[in-house]
Amino acid sequence: MFSGLMWPSTLRSRIFLILLIGLALAYGLSFSVLYMERYMSAKAVMLGTLENDVATSIAVLDRLPPGERGGLLDRLGRGNYRFVLGPGLPGVPDTSSKGAEISGKIEEAIGHRFPIRIERIPGDVNRLQAHLTLSDGSPLTIDVTPKGVMPIAAWLPYVFIVQMALLILCTWFAVRQAIRPLGELAAAADALDPNKDGPALSEAGPSEVAHAARAFNKMRERIAHYLEERVQILAAISHDLQTPITRMRLRADMAEDSPEKDKLVHDLGEIQRLVQDGIAYARSAHGNGEKNARIDLASFIDSIAYDYQDTGKAVTVVGLVQGAAFTKPHALRRILSNFVDNALKFAGAAEISVERSAENDIVISVMDRGPGIPDDMLEAAMQPFFRLEQSRNRETGGTGLGLAIAQQLTAKIGGSLRLYNRAGGGLAAEVTIR
Repeated sequence: MFSGLMWPSTLRSRIFLILLIGLALAYGLSFSVLYMERYMSAKAVMLGTLENDVATSIAVLDRLPPGERGGLLDRLGRGNYRFVLGPGLPGVPDTSSKGAEISGKIEEAIGHRFPIRIERIPGDVNRLQAHLTLSDGSPLTIDVTPKGVMPIAAWLPYVFIVQMALLILCTWFAVRQAIRPLGELAAAADALDPNKDGPALSEAGPSEVAHAARAFNKMRERIAHYLEERVQILAAISHDLQTPITRMRLRADMAEDSPEKDKLVHDLGEIQRLVQDGIAYARSAHGNGEKNARIDLASFIDSIAYDYQDTGKAVTVVGLVQGAAFTKPHALRRILSNFVDNALKFAGAAEISVERSAENDIVISVMDRGPGIPDDMLEAAMQPFFRLEQSRNRETGGTGLGLAIAQQLTAKIGGSLRLYNRAGGGLAAEVTIR
Protein backbone atom coordinates (compact mmCIF):
# COMPACT_ATOMS: atom_id res chain seq x y z
CA MET A 1 0.00 0.00 0.00
CA PHE A 2 2.89 2.37 0.78
CA SER A 3 6.25 2.41 -0.90
CA GLY A 4 9.42 2.00 1.09
CA LEU A 5 10.29 5.66 0.63
CA MET A 6 6.97 6.97 1.96
CA TRP A 7 6.12 4.55 4.76
CA PRO A 8 8.27 4.85 7.95
CA SER A 9 10.16 1.78 9.11
CA THR A 10 9.55 2.11 12.87
CA LEU A 11 6.28 1.21 14.57
CA ARG A 12 6.44 4.44 16.58
CA SER A 13 6.54 6.56 13.41
CA ARG A 14 3.79 4.55 11.73
CA ILE A 15 1.35 4.84 14.63
CA PHE A 16 2.19 8.53 15.02
CA LEU A 17 1.60 9.15 11.31
CA ILE A 18 -1.67 7.19 11.26
CA LEU A 19 -3.06 8.98 14.32
CA LEU A 20 -1.90 12.39 13.16
CA ILE A 21 -3.33 12.00 9.65
CA GLY A 22 -6.60 10.56 10.98
CA LEU A 23 -7.08 13.30 13.57
CA ALA A 24 -6.03 16.01 11.11
CA LEU A 25 -8.54 14.72 8.53
CA ALA A 26 -11.27 14.57 11.17
CA TYR A 27 -10.42 18.08 12.29
CA GLY A 28 -10.37 19.29 8.66
CA LEU A 29 -13.75 17.65 8.04
CA SER A 30 -15.20 19.39 11.08
CA PHE A 31 -13.77 22.69 9.88
CA SER A 32 -15.25 22.10 6.40
CA VAL A 33 -18.67 21.31 7.87
CA LEU A 34 -18.51 24.48 9.95
CA TYR A 35 -17.47 26.46 6.87
CA MET A 36 -20.37 25.07 4.84
CA GLU A 37 -22.76 25.74 7.67
CA ARG A 38 -21.67 29.36 7.83
CA TYR A 39 -22.00 29.65 4.07
CA MET A 40 -25.49 28.20 4.12
CA SER A 41 -26.43 30.46 7.04
CA ALA A 42 -25.15 33.52 5.18
CA LYS A 43 -27.05 32.45 2.06
CA ALA A 44 -30.24 31.84 4.04
CA VAL A 45 -29.93 35.27 5.67
CA MET A 46 -29.41 36.95 2.30
CA LEU A 47 -32.33 35.18 0.62
CA GLY A 48 -34.51 35.70 3.64
CA THR A 49 -33.74 39.41 3.57
CA LEU A 50 -34.60 39.56 -0.12
CA GLU A 51 -37.84 37.73 0.42
CA ASN A 52 -38.99 39.69 3.44
CA ASP A 53 -37.66 43.19 2.87
CA VAL A 54 -37.63 43.59 -0.92
CA ALA A 55 -41.39 43.11 -1.24
CA THR A 56 -42.03 45.84 1.32
CA SER A 57 -39.45 48.17 -0.23
CA ILE A 58 -40.85 47.75 -3.78
CA ALA A 59 -44.40 48.28 -2.54
CA VAL A 60 -43.36 51.51 -0.78
CA LEU A 61 -41.49 52.82 -3.84
CA ASP A 62 -44.43 51.89 -6.12
CA ARG A 63 -46.88 53.96 -4.04
CA LEU A 64 -44.64 57.01 -3.62
CA PRO A 65 -44.62 59.80 -6.14
CA PRO A 66 -41.59 59.65 -8.45
CA GLY A 67 -40.10 62.77 -6.89
CA GLU A 68 -40.03 61.33 -3.37
CA ARG A 69 -38.55 57.93 -4.19
CA GLY A 70 -34.89 59.04 -4.29
CA GLY A 71 -34.87 60.09 -0.64
CA LEU A 72 -35.73 56.59 0.56
CA LEU A 73 -33.28 54.58 -1.51
CA ASP A 74 -30.45 54.65 1.07
CA ARG A 75 -32.83 53.67 3.87
CA LEU A 76 -34.29 50.78 1.95
CA GLY A 77 -30.93 49.32 0.92
CA ARG A 78 -29.14 46.57 2.87
CA GLY A 79 -25.64 45.21 3.07
CA ASN A 80 -26.01 42.90 0.09
CA TYR A 81 -28.37 44.87 -2.14
CA ARG A 82 -29.48 48.42 -2.93
CA PHE A 83 -32.17 50.09 -5.08
CA VAL A 84 -31.32 52.21 -8.10
CA LEU A 85 -33.87 54.35 -9.96
CA GLY A 86 -33.37 53.80 -13.66
CA PRO A 87 -32.39 50.98 -16.01
CA GLY A 88 -29.08 50.27 -14.22
CA LEU A 89 -25.90 49.12 -15.87
CA PRO A 90 -25.73 47.08 -19.07
CA GLY A 91 -25.16 43.41 -18.37
CA VAL A 92 -25.50 39.96 -19.80
CA PRO A 93 -28.29 37.48 -19.16
CA ASP A 94 -27.58 35.36 -16.11
CA THR A 95 -28.40 31.67 -16.41
CA SER A 96 -26.66 30.49 -13.27
CA SER A 97 -28.48 28.65 -10.52
CA LYS A 98 -27.67 31.42 -8.08
CA GLY A 99 -29.24 34.04 -10.39
CA ALA A 100 -32.34 31.89 -10.88
CA GLU A 101 -32.60 31.40 -7.12
CA ILE A 102 -32.34 35.15 -6.43
CA SER A 103 -34.81 35.94 -9.20
CA GLY A 104 -37.24 33.38 -7.85
CA LYS A 105 -37.01 34.82 -4.35
CA ILE A 106 -37.67 38.39 -5.58
CA GLU A 107 -40.59 37.30 -7.80
CA GLU A 108 -42.05 35.31 -4.93
CA ALA A 109 -41.64 38.30 -2.63
CA ILE A 110 -43.47 40.77 -4.90
CA GLY A 111 -46.18 38.28 -5.80
CA HIS A 112 -45.33 38.17 -9.52
CA ARG A 113 -46.82 41.68 -10.01
CA PHE A 114 -43.74 43.00 -11.75
CA PRO A 115 -41.85 40.98 -14.39
CA ILE A 116 -38.17 40.70 -13.47
CA ARG A 117 -35.08 40.26 -15.63
CA ILE A 118 -31.82 39.19 -13.99
CA GLU A 119 -28.50 40.18 -15.59
CA ARG A 120 -24.94 39.64 -14.51
CA ILE A 121 -22.68 42.69 -14.50
CA PRO A 122 -19.21 41.82 -15.89
CA GLY A 123 -16.30 42.51 -13.53
CA ASP A 124 -14.11 41.09 -10.82
CA VAL A 125 -16.91 41.27 -8.25
CA ASN A 126 -19.83 38.86 -8.34
CA ARG A 127 -22.66 41.31 -9.05
CA LEU A 128 -26.25 40.87 -10.25
CA GLN A 129 -28.95 43.36 -11.18
CA ALA A 130 -32.69 42.70 -11.19
CA HIS A 131 -34.61 44.99 -13.57
CA LEU A 132 -38.35 45.64 -13.21
CA THR A 133 -40.89 48.34 -14.08
CA LEU A 134 -43.14 49.95 -11.47
CA SER A 135 -46.84 50.59 -11.97
CA ASP A 136 -46.27 54.07 -13.38
CA GLY A 137 -43.75 52.76 -15.92
CA SER A 138 -40.65 53.93 -14.02
CA PRO A 139 -37.68 51.52 -14.27
CA LEU A 140 -36.27 50.20 -10.99
CA THR A 141 -33.05 48.25 -10.56
CA ILE A 142 -32.13 46.09 -7.59
CA ASP A 143 -28.32 45.90 -7.43
CA VAL A 144 -27.44 42.64 -5.63
CA THR A 145 -23.95 41.73 -4.45
CA PRO A 146 -24.18 38.14 -3.15
CA LYS A 147 -21.93 37.61 -0.18
CA GLY A 148 -20.23 34.34 0.66
CA VAL A 149 -19.22 33.16 4.06
CA MET A 150 -19.15 35.72 6.81
CA PRO A 151 -15.58 36.93 7.40
CA ILE A 152 -13.65 35.05 10.07
CA ALA A 153 -12.12 36.73 13.09
CA ALA A 154 -8.47 37.78 12.87
CA TRP A 155 -7.55 35.63 15.86
CA LEU A 156 -9.02 32.44 14.43
CA PRO A 157 -5.87 31.37 12.46
CA TYR A 158 -3.82 31.56 15.64
CA VAL A 159 -6.34 29.38 17.42
CA PHE A 160 -6.08 26.91 14.54
CA ILE A 161 -2.26 26.80 14.88
CA VAL A 162 -2.51 26.23 18.64
CA GLN A 163 -5.03 23.45 18.09
CA MET A 164 -2.78 21.72 15.56
CA ALA A 165 0.18 22.00 17.93
CA LEU A 166 -1.89 20.45 20.72
CA LEU A 167 -3.02 17.74 18.31
CA ILE A 168 0.59 16.85 17.43
CA LEU A 169 1.66 16.94 21.09
CA CYS A 170 -1.20 14.71 22.25
CA THR A 171 -0.59 12.28 19.38
CA TRP A 172 3.10 12.07 20.24
CA PHE A 173 2.33 11.52 23.92
CA ALA A 174 -0.23 8.80 23.15
CA VAL A 175 2.20 6.99 20.83
CA ARG A 176 4.97 7.26 23.41
CA GLN A 177 2.76 5.78 26.11
CA ALA A 178 1.73 2.94 23.81
CA ILE A 179 5.19 2.11 22.41
CA ARG A 180 7.37 2.58 25.51
CA PRO A 181 6.36 -0.77 27.13
CA LEU A 182 7.13 -2.50 23.83
CA GLY A 183 10.58 -0.89 23.76
CA GLU A 184 11.22 -1.96 27.36
CA LEU A 185 10.13 -5.51 26.51
CA ALA A 186 12.49 -5.57 23.50
CA ALA A 187 15.37 -4.25 25.61
CA ALA A 188 14.68 -6.87 28.28
CA ALA A 189 14.60 -9.60 25.63
CA ASP A 190 17.95 -8.40 24.19
CA ALA A 191 19.50 -8.41 27.67
CA LEU A 192 17.98 -11.76 28.63
CA ASP A 193 20.57 -13.96 30.32
CA PRO A 194 19.09 -16.73 32.46
CA ASN A 195 22.51 -17.31 34.03
CA LYS A 196 22.50 -13.82 35.57
CA ASP A 197 20.24 -12.56 38.32
CA GLY A 198 19.22 -9.33 36.62
CA PRO A 199 16.22 -7.16 37.57
CA ALA A 200 12.81 -8.39 36.50
CA LEU A 201 10.81 -6.46 33.94
CA SER A 202 8.51 -3.92 35.59
CA GLU A 203 4.90 -5.12 35.75
CA ALA A 204 3.42 -1.64 36.21
CA GLY A 205 1.16 0.07 33.70
CA PRO A 206 -2.06 -0.85 31.88
CA SER A 207 -3.45 -4.36 32.32
CA GLU A 208 -2.27 -5.52 28.88
CA VAL A 209 1.26 -4.27 29.49
CA ALA A 210 1.35 -5.77 32.99
CA HIS A 211 0.14 -9.10 31.62
CA ALA A 212 2.86 -9.15 28.94
CA ALA A 213 5.52 -8.23 31.54
CA ARG A 214 4.37 -11.01 33.88
CA ALA A 215 4.42 -13.51 31.02
CA PHE A 216 7.96 -12.43 30.08
CA ASN A 217 9.20 -12.72 33.67
CA LYS A 218 7.67 -16.19 34.00
CA MET A 219 9.24 -17.22 30.70
CA ARG A 220 12.60 -16.03 31.94
CA GLU A 221 12.22 -18.02 35.15
CA ARG A 222 11.27 -21.14 33.18
CA ILE A 223 14.29 -20.79 30.89
CA ALA A 224 16.60 -20.35 33.88
CA HIS A 225 15.03 -23.39 35.52
CA TYR A 226 15.45 -25.52 32.38
CA LEU A 227 19.09 -24.50 32.01
CA GLU A 228 19.82 -25.19 35.65
CA GLU A 229 18.08 -28.55 35.42
CA ARG A 230 20.08 -29.44 32.32
CA VAL A 231 23.38 -28.58 33.98
CA GLN A 232 22.40 -30.45 37.14
CA ILE A 233 21.64 -33.55 35.07
CA LEU A 234 25.01 -33.23 33.35
CA ALA A 235 26.78 -32.81 36.69
CA ALA A 236 24.93 -35.76 38.23
CA ILE A 237 25.68 -38.08 35.32
CA SER A 238 29.32 -36.99 35.20
CA HIS A 239 29.70 -37.45 38.96
CA ASP A 240 28.04 -40.88 38.98
CA LEU A 241 30.20 -42.07 36.11
CA GLN A 242 33.44 -41.47 38.02
CA THR A 243 33.01 -44.49 40.32
CA PRO A 244 32.53 -47.16 37.60
CA ILE A 245 35.27 -45.54 35.50
CA THR A 246 37.66 -45.76 38.44
CA ARG A 247 36.78 -49.44 38.97
CA MET A 248 37.29 -50.17 35.28
CA ARG A 249 40.62 -48.34 35.37
CA LEU A 250 41.80 -50.43 38.33
CA ARG A 251 40.78 -53.66 36.64
CA ALA A 252 42.53 -52.62 33.45
CA ASP A 253 45.72 -51.82 35.35
CA MET A 254 45.63 -55.30 36.94
CA ALA A 255 45.27 -57.02 33.60
CA GLU A 256 48.22 -58.45 31.69
CA ASP A 257 50.08 -56.13 29.35
CA SER A 258 48.77 -56.31 25.81
CA PRO A 259 47.83 -53.98 22.95
CA GLU A 260 44.16 -54.35 23.95
CA LYS A 261 44.99 -53.22 27.49
CA ASP A 262 46.74 -50.10 26.20
CA LYS A 263 43.73 -49.27 24.02
CA LEU A 264 41.36 -49.83 26.93
CA VAL A 265 43.40 -47.61 29.25
CA HIS A 266 43.51 -44.93 26.57
CA ASP A 267 39.74 -45.05 26.08
CA LEU A 268 39.14 -44.93 29.83
CA GLY A 269 41.38 -41.88 30.05
CA GLU A 270 39.33 -40.10 27.40
CA ILE A 271 36.09 -40.97 29.20
CA GLN A 272 37.52 -39.72 32.48
CA ARG A 273 38.59 -36.41 30.90
CA LEU A 274 35.12 -36.03 29.41
CA VAL A 275 33.50 -36.64 32.79
CA GLN A 276 35.84 -34.17 34.50
CA ASP A 277 35.12 -31.54 31.87
CA GLY A 278 31.37 -32.16 32.28
CA ILE A 279 31.64 -31.52 36.00
CA ALA A 280 33.76 -28.42 35.36
CA TYR A 281 31.16 -27.13 32.89
CA ALA A 282 28.35 -27.68 35.41
CA ARG A 283 30.32 -25.88 38.12
CA SER A 284 31.14 -22.99 35.79
CA ALA A 285 27.45 -22.52 34.97
CA HIS A 286 26.37 -22.20 38.61
CA GLY A 287 29.55 -21.55 40.52
CA ASN A 288 28.91 -18.22 42.27
CA GLY A 289 30.92 -18.92 45.40
CA GLU A 290 34.17 -17.17 44.47
CA LYS A 291 34.55 -13.56 45.56
CA ASN A 292 36.20 -10.78 43.60
CA ALA A 293 39.76 -9.92 44.57
CA ARG A 294 42.41 -7.50 43.42
CA ILE A 295 45.26 -9.15 41.50
CA ASP A 296 48.55 -7.90 40.09
CA LEU A 297 48.37 -8.68 36.39
CA ALA A 298 52.11 -9.14 35.85
CA SER A 299 52.47 -11.69 38.65
CA PHE A 300 49.25 -13.44 37.70
CA ILE A 301 50.10 -13.88 34.01
CA ASP A 302 53.70 -14.87 34.77
CA SER A 303 52.56 -17.55 37.21
CA ILE A 304 50.36 -19.12 34.52
CA ALA A 305 53.17 -19.08 31.97
CA TYR A 306 55.73 -20.48 34.48
CA ASP A 307 53.42 -23.38 35.38
CA TYR A 308 53.38 -24.45 31.75
CA GLN A 309 57.08 -23.75 31.20
CA ASP A 310 57.95 -25.97 34.18
CA THR A 311 56.40 -28.92 32.32
CA GLY A 312 58.26 -28.12 29.12
CA LYS A 313 55.41 -26.34 27.29
CA ALA A 314 56.15 -23.43 24.95
CA VAL A 315 54.12 -20.69 26.63
CA THR A 316 55.49 -17.13 26.55
CA VAL A 317 54.33 -13.68 27.63
CA VAL A 318 54.68 -10.99 24.96
CA GLY A 319 54.75 -7.28 25.64
CA LEU A 320 54.87 -5.42 28.93
CA VAL A 321 52.29 -6.45 31.52
CA GLN A 322 51.43 -3.97 34.25
CA GLY A 323 48.52 -2.78 36.34
CA ALA A 324 45.95 -4.56 38.47
CA ALA A 325 42.48 -6.05 38.00
CA PHE A 326 39.52 -6.65 40.32
CA THR A 327 38.04 -10.00 39.36
CA LYS A 328 37.62 -13.67 40.36
CA PRO A 329 41.18 -15.04 40.20
CA HIS A 330 40.39 -18.78 40.01
CA ALA A 331 37.78 -18.28 37.28
CA LEU A 332 40.16 -16.12 35.25
CA ARG A 333 42.96 -18.67 35.66
CA ARG A 334 40.66 -21.44 34.40
CA ILE A 335 39.65 -19.32 31.38
CA LEU A 336 43.23 -18.59 30.39
CA SER A 337 44.30 -22.18 31.06
CA ASN A 338 41.62 -23.44 28.68
CA PHE A 339 42.83 -21.01 26.03
CA VAL A 340 46.44 -22.08 26.52
CA ASP A 341 45.52 -25.80 26.48
CA ASN A 342 43.73 -25.34 23.15
CA ALA A 343 46.68 -23.44 21.69
CA LEU A 344 49.14 -26.12 22.81
CA LYS A 345 47.00 -28.92 21.40
CA PHE A 346 46.56 -27.42 17.97
CA ALA A 347 49.69 -25.30 17.53
CA GLY A 348 52.25 -26.60 20.04
CA ALA A 349 52.91 -23.10 21.45
CA ALA A 350 50.98 -20.19 22.96
CA GLU A 351 51.57 -16.48 23.52
CA ILE A 352 49.87 -14.40 26.20
CA SER A 353 49.49 -10.60 25.93
CA VAL A 354 47.74 -7.99 28.07
CA GLU A 355 46.53 -4.63 26.73
CA ARG A 356 44.28 -1.75 27.66
CA SER A 357 41.35 -0.94 25.38
CA ALA A 358 40.15 2.55 24.46
CA GLU A 359 37.53 2.23 27.22
CA ASN A 360 40.32 1.37 29.73
CA ASP A 361 39.18 -2.27 29.88
CA ILE A 362 41.74 -5.06 30.37
CA VAL A 363 42.09 -7.32 27.31
CA ILE A 364 44.02 -10.59 27.83
CA SER A 365 44.76 -12.54 24.63
CA VAL A 366 46.09 -16.06 24.10
CA MET A 367 47.42 -16.49 20.55
CA ASP A 368 48.73 -19.39 18.50
CA ARG A 369 49.86 -20.15 14.96
CA GLY A 370 47.74 -23.26 14.49
CA PRO A 371 45.17 -24.06 11.81
CA GLY A 372 42.60 -21.66 13.26
CA ILE A 373 38.83 -22.00 12.92
CA PRO A 374 36.72 -21.16 9.85
CA ASP A 375 35.08 -17.76 10.31
CA ASP A 376 31.57 -19.17 9.96
CA MET A 377 32.25 -21.58 12.86
CA LEU A 378 33.78 -19.17 15.37
CA GLU A 379 30.53 -18.59 17.22
CA ALA A 380 29.59 -22.29 17.17
CA ALA A 381 33.01 -23.19 18.59
CA MET A 382 31.95 -21.85 21.99
CA GLN A 383 28.95 -24.17 22.18
CA PRO A 384 29.22 -27.26 24.44
CA PHE A 385 30.61 -30.43 22.79
CA PHE A 386 31.43 -28.64 19.54
CA ARG A 387 34.30 -30.11 17.53
CA LEU A 388 35.61 -29.42 14.07
CA GLU A 389 35.79 -32.32 11.67
CA GLN A 390 39.46 -31.89 10.77
CA SER A 391 42.32 -30.91 13.05
CA ARG A 392 40.34 -30.14 16.21
CA ASN A 393 38.79 -33.54 16.95
CA ARG A 394 38.71 -36.30 19.55
CA GLU A 395 42.12 -37.58 18.50
CA THR A 396 43.72 -34.53 20.09
CA GLY A 397 42.09 -35.33 23.43
CA GLY A 398 39.51 -32.55 23.34
CA THR A 399 35.97 -32.95 24.65
CA GLY A 400 34.43 -29.85 23.13
CA LEU A 401 33.80 -28.20 26.53
CA GLY A 402 36.92 -26.07 27.00
CA LEU A 403 35.64 -22.94 25.24
CA ALA A 404 32.11 -23.45 26.58
CA ILE A 405 33.51 -23.50 30.12
CA ALA A 406 35.57 -20.41 29.36
CA GLN A 407 32.49 -18.61 28.08
CA GLN A 408 30.48 -19.55 31.17
CA LEU A 409 33.21 -18.34 33.50
CA THR A 410 33.67 -15.14 31.49
CA ALA A 411 30.00 -14.34 32.06
CA LYS A 412 30.48 -14.98 35.79
CA ILE A 413 33.29 -12.44 36.06
CA GLY A 414 31.29 -9.88 34.06
CA GLY A 415 33.58 -9.92 31.04
CA SER A 416 33.30 -10.80 27.37
CA LEU A 417 34.99 -13.46 25.23
CA ARG A 418 35.98 -13.24 21.57
CA LEU A 419 37.60 -15.60 19.09
CA TYR A 420 39.14 -14.44 15.83
CA ASN A 421 41.61 -15.70 13.25
CA ARG A 422 44.95 -13.92 13.21
CA ALA A 423 46.45 -12.39 10.13
CA GLY A 424 49.01 -14.82 8.76
CA GLY A 425 47.34 -17.85 10.35
CA GLY A 426 46.46 -18.97 13.83
CA LEU A 427 43.75 -18.29 16.36
CA ALA A 428 43.44 -15.62 19.05
CA ALA A 429 41.16 -16.00 22.07
CA GLU A 430 40.70 -12.88 24.17
CA VAL A 431 38.83 -12.13 27.36
CA THR A 432 37.92 -8.55 28.27
CA ILE A 433 37.61 -7.57 31.93
CA ARG A 434 35.64 -4.43 32.58
